[in-house]
Amino acid sequence: MASIADVGWKLLEFKARSKRSGSIYEPLKLSNLQRDDEPLWEKLDRYYNAVKTTILNYQSPTTGLFPVKTCSTCKEAKVRDSLYCAASAWALSMAYRRIDDDMGRTHELEHSAVKCMRGILYCYMRQADKVEQFKQDPSPSKCLHSVFHVVTGDEVHSYSDYHHLQIDAVSLFLLYLVEMICSGLQIIFNTDEVSFIQNLVFCVERAYRVPDYGMWERGSKYNNGSTELHSSSVGLAKAALEAINGFNLFGNQGCSWSVIFVDLDAHNRNRQTLSSLLPRESRSHNTDAALLPTISYPAFAVDDDALYSQTLDKIVRKLRGKYGFKRFLRDGYRTTNEDKNRRFYKPAEMKLFDGIECEFPIFFIYMMIDGVFRGNSAQVKEYQDLLQPIIFQSYEGHAVIPKYYYVPADFVEAEQNKHGSQKRFPSNSGRDGMVFLCGQALYNIAKLLVDELISPKDIDPIHRYVPRQDQRNVTMRYSNQGPIENDVVIHVALIAESQRLQVFLNTYGIQTQTPQQVEPIQIWPQKELVKAYRFLAVNKKLGLSGRPERPVGCIGTCKIYRILGKTVVCYPIVFDLSDFYLSQDVMLLIDDIKNALQFIKQCWKMQGRPLFLVLIREDNIKGSRFNPVLDMLASFKKGNIGGVKVHVDRLQTLISGAVVEQLDFLRVNEAEIPEFKSFEELELPKHSKVKRQMSTPNVSDLEQQPEINVDEWQLKPTHEVIHKFHDCNCLASQAQLAVILLRREGPDFLAKDENLMDELERIYRRAGSRKLWSVVRLAASLLTKLVDSLAPSITSVLVHGKQVTLGLFGQEEEVISNPLSPGVIQGIIYSRCAPRGGEREAVLQQELVIHIGWIISNNPELFSGMLKIRVGWIVQAMKHELKIRAGDMVAQDIYQLSPSDIKQLLLDVLQPQNTGRSWLNKRQIDGSLNRTPLGFYDRVWQILERTPNGFMVAGTHLPQQPTLSDMTMYEMNFSLLVEDTLKNIVLPEYRQIIVELLMVVSVVLERNPELEFGDELDLDGLMKEAFKDFQKDRGSLEGTEKQNDMEAFYNTPAVGKRGTSSYLTKAVMILLLQGDFKPCKDDPCSVS
Repeated sequence: MASIADVGWKLLEFKARSKRSGSIYEPLKLSNLQRDDEPLWEKLDRYYNAVKTTILNYQSPTTGLFPVKTCSTCKEAKVRDSLYCAASAWALSMAYRRIDDDMGRTHELEHSAVKCMRGILYCYMRQADKVEQFKQDPSPSKCLHSVFHVVTGDEVHSYSDYHHLQIDAVSLFLLYLVEMICSGLQIIFNTDEVSFIQNLVFCVERAYRVPDYGMWERGSKYNNGSTELHSSSVGLAKAALEAINGFNLFGNQGCSWSVIFVDLDAHNRNRQTLSSLLPRESRSHNTDAALLPTISYPAFAVDDDALYSQTLDKIVRKLRGKYGFKRFLRDGYRTTNEDKNRRFYKPAEMKLFDGIECEFPIFFIYMMIDGVFRGNSAQVKEYQDLLQPIIFQSYEGHAVIPKYYYVPADFVEAEQNKHGSQKRFPSNSGRDGMVFLCGQALYNIAKLLVDELISPKDIDPIHRYVPRQDQRNVTMRYSNQGPIENDVVIHVALIAESQRLQVFLNTYGIQTQTPQQVEPIQIWPQKELVKAYRFLAVNKKLGLSGRPERPVGCIGTCKIYRILGKTVVCYPIVFDLSDFYLSQDVMLLIDDIKNALQFIKQCWKMQGRPLFLVLIREDNIKGSRFNPVLDMLASFKKGNIGGVKVHVDRLQTLISGAVVEQLDFLRVNEAEIPEFKSFEELELPKHSKVKRQMSTPNVSDLEQQPEINVDEWQLKPTHEVIHKFHDCNCLASQAQLAVILLRREGPDFLAKDENLMDELERIYRRAGSRKLWSVVRLAASLLTKLVDSLAPSITSVLVHGKQVTLGLFGQEEEVISNPLSPGVIQGIIYSRCAPRGGEREAVLQQELVIHIGWIISNNPELFSGMLKIRVGWIVQAMKHELKIRAGDMVAQDIYQLSPSDIKQLLLDVLQPQNTGRSWLNKRQIDGSLNRTPLGFYDRVWQILERTPNGFMVAGTHLPQQPTLSDMTMYEMNFSLLVEDTLKNIVLPEYRQIIVELLMVVSVVLERNPELEFGDELDLDGLMKEAFKDFQKDRGSLEGTEKQNDMEAFYNTPAVGKRGTSSYLTKAVMILLLQGDFKPCKDDPCSVS
């Protein structure tokens, strides 16, 4: 076969030489190779000719864009490819700046780059309406296009014909825009363009929650038209936001109107999301070469050196070949097995591409550039040596980079039998055109760097890459410090909402200020700042509305703002009086304050000190919860709270060390600016007493229960129910009567001129002040309340590689695998989690989602082994925990617990249960949490390999095909498929035993390579056999009668004599021995 390959290779070279019009390749010309003694002008002249011939000659004279293919019939220009071509011209212009008489070449090269950048801007600005739509609804049918007509800049493909949603392309445009302007180029000309760029930033800020189609424009690896959250897109967005934050688009000529604002909290969410996703590219891509431009040039998006090395190592190990890097495993693009007439793949088609993926030399070039930036000369030489044999020379003597190398149809079978054994052929001519412009562009940048005609600082003037030893000295970026310990001291100002409260706190030695005492500084809630930011980048000519109404997070509220001549400070969102009842639990507020301080400590990278306002309300110190608040305030005074250093002082003193943000854009249309409401002091008599014991210290369980018999009242006529509703003083009874009226008469029903929903709102408020949590939850659910930050919390879970399901335990659940808007989540919760008689579950699950989102961001190890976060099942785990704690007593009602107690119970349940628990309780908790042992999903894959007909559990079948053909062992989608197979199991303890059974099956198969399952593997059948055997032994040993109740089996240890594993192993072996044996060449029993 090798000899046939050699013949084919020589034939291809012969054709290339003989048919000049069809190919641009020729053997190397020694006369064009670089000489060591070559003068600088001659070196640059050689590069100029190369760039001119292989790149700039193809630039559109009208739009400045570059075509995807260089054949005359191609009229398409991709944004990403054009950007790299512009970067190549710009890089060479930086080299020409070093010589005095450049013969006008610096100007020509710079303005070729400017023309391209402005061409992309022109195409984008014609789609301003799509930017406006995307801000409100980031969907694939409302995004900027990624492909334009190379001559006119018109749209080329509709959304149905092409996957335009590519966050990385827009981010790359913003990144190169900043780099080029910083080097002295003028690209942005007026305020219309500034406002448009600012709106692009609004779109990119949400990259952490927008699944897109990624760099390869195909989304999911299966090429079925679905989007995914890609690390490469999130990373480029993070890099672009860091680069453009506070940047003046007019360069040195600019003023305050041309400065770009970035939401630092959104940037931090992108940073956290990237750290969580890496080293994976997405749910279906275990690794991907698309990560190279993200972790290295041009983005340098990873701050953590260890994470960078781990990601790079995985890419090199899994994807590097002799001719370049594969894009990803089982990539069918341009392989001979790919059906050119179909856009999408069929199920199981992925297996056809295994081992014959095309290899792309461009990634060798990325590795060369990375080596130059990092000062790793060995890496540069290694990839130069790898690149040299696979590039060609054009007739003019310039290097030509093939787009990819493919395995010809005749060699596919041999290559799949032995990977790397066959010669590959370059994509030299035909459908990909004659020159791969993106590869040429990056090759020129790499060679300029290697030949030291430019330095990394020339093409990275904003310091995207900062060597480890210099990281603390850089002021351009605010995210360059990776794992270096951030020992920031947070400045804290204590603000009391009234003078009366100030006097009261003073008696305990707590010095505070009131809003009047800090004047002329104004204190605003963050929603007023949101109102001000609404005017940022408003442009009526382009139909752009400015910043969407997104809350300002902790980082944003730690700065001082200059707004229309006023100095403004904001208190953090945790002090907002929310409509949801969580804000009424002081213990939860204290916890939120500590978490906010920890977050600021980790994420603050700016030059000044963060300024944290602590707002103390009279309501916070009522009742028995005053002592915890006093303890927290005392910790502030001591200068340390939860391991975070703080410094408490007067606000006027702290301002000098803070970061100041000037909101000058408000002056542009001052006439339209609304009146802003600052936080006002409560006007109370200064020496009147603060009533600390107004709320009940501890509510009895009796008060949480209704006095009436609910079943009886459901049968009574409406007028009696209304009469009782108004006569009753028990809030729990009123809430239950309101439920009856709501179901019968609807929400608009009037009783005694009072709307039913208004009455419910009154019950909700009164129950909240009395801490009747069961009543509060019932009223909140009937009012369909929605907690703040629900959508971001779900996104936090998703980016950690988990899925979320909402719904009641034992009933149908809604799986959330992509970020959703709050409105959609509200619809799911109230349709799935609020059955008759169980309405409180709807708000309890919201509480848990908020807590889970926080825990997974700060202690992800608590969720190890849990791929699906099934919130209804977690509620069940918590109920089990309460039963275990109660022993023989009646268990506490979960709905009567305070929100802070719910959070603590959740944390307790998530802790690994190792001691002091019965096996039944352990299995109930672990089964409810859907926790699996280490390596579980890999072992299920190995079982499938030996089970041709798949396996069945609880009526759900997992087939061997197309599962093994479509997926790979380590990809997340396979693990999620396994979880989907187990979802119909009703009992948590039974689910956990099934997980143990699968581990046993895997071990048995591993130790007996000659065995496999002939028929479909019925896991429920195996369980029955194991349980029968267990009953038989138990009956003979203990003399007990056989019972169908499996509780004794669930309560049996897994290992040891007569442990569950021994019974499960016996059942598995009996079934295996009934099937066929595979011949084994090492079988000692065979007769040769």
